[in-house]
Amino acid sequence: MKITSIAVSKTKGTRKEPVEQALLVTEHGIQGDAHAGAWHRQVSFLAMESIEKAKAAGLSVGFGDFAENIATEGVDWVGSPVGARFRLGKSVLVEITQIGKECHKKCAIYYLAGDCIMPREGVFARVIQGGVIRCGDNIARVDAPGAAG
Repeated sequence: MKITSIAVSKTKGTRKEPVEQALLVTEHGIQGDAHAGAWHRQVSFLAMESIEKAKAAGLSVGFGDFAENIATEGVDWVGSPVGARFRLGKSVLVEITQIGKECHKKCAIYYLAGDCIMPREGVFARVIQGGVIRCGDNIARVDAPGAAG
């Protein structure tokens, strides 16, 4: 499991621009990203496999086009329960807070790509422990304190 892309934007509801690395701030999100803040959807994740599936369906899309902050390889985000924690790179720790989302209106991404998979396949997390992440960093699932299993 690894990070394949990191992307940020200054405005919500728009595609994000890929970057090589990012600073995640505890209980805030990615420094400089429009979605960062004191709420439960600080960072968004989408599986690279989902992006590839959209491409195979004929959409002309790439990393950042679905407004995901972090695209990954080998992580089953939709199958991970709320509360699951993941270590990104050496120091960052995130906790899943929401799976999918409700879109109240079709955003720029929908019109650009013809579909948006984030409502179905994206997940959101809060930053428990901050630090720097880079493309290619490993991802590991870690149990939350007191979690059974």
